[in-house]
Amino acid sequence: MGLAQGDPRVPEIWRFRVRDLKLILDRLDEVEARVPGGIDRGRIAVAGHSFGGQTAGNLLGLRVRGGEDYRDERVKAGVLLATAGNGGADLTPFAAERFPFMNPEFAGMETPALVVVGDKDDSPLSHRGAEWMADPYRHSPGRKSLLTVFGAEHSLGGIVGYEAAETTDESPERVALIQRVTTAYLRSALYSEEFTVEVDAGLGSIESK
Repeated sequence: MGLAQGDPRVPEIWRFRVRDLKLILDRLDEVEARVPGGIDRGRIAVAGHSFGGQTAGNLLGLRVRGGEDYRDERVKAGVLLATAGNGGADLTPFAAERFPFMNPEFAGMETPALVVVGDKDDSPLSHRGAEWMADPYRHSPGRKSLLTVFGAEHSLGGIVGYEAAETTDESPERVALIQRVTTAYLRSALYSEEFTVEVDAGLGSIESK
């Protein structure tokens, strides 16, 4: 948004984002009036990449330390792509200073979710390397699955858009894999189908709990 770091709105940005999502859910009547085909309100999912993953996670039960509980029972499943892990001592000094909201607590994130990580996503925000991004899977309760995409950096092959400036690891194969797995996962979580999807051993791996 181009806000200066000293802007008083900066510490509240994470809340604004969550409230935006909840506002959409609160006003589905208006959305539905403009979208042909209708909305199945019993099968709502939320998904996000990077900071968007934390925003999505808040509706699944993730809490920012010292923040409100924004869990929304209308959301039945989620997909968290390249989403930050634990805060505190796991953060670099830069991240701890600039992003005080990067202190998530996963203990209440009970809603089913798929966590997607790249094994080359060595974030400058944490000392722990790529495995830091698996914390939403490792430290949350309930039914969760983890897709690890081999060779993927933070953009996971280009899910934010081919030739986007932040895509450092462009790979149509990785994007196609993520598309197949996320689609299969959401069908499983929302329609009670078995979560079965084949993953080329050279592209990634899946585990569930």
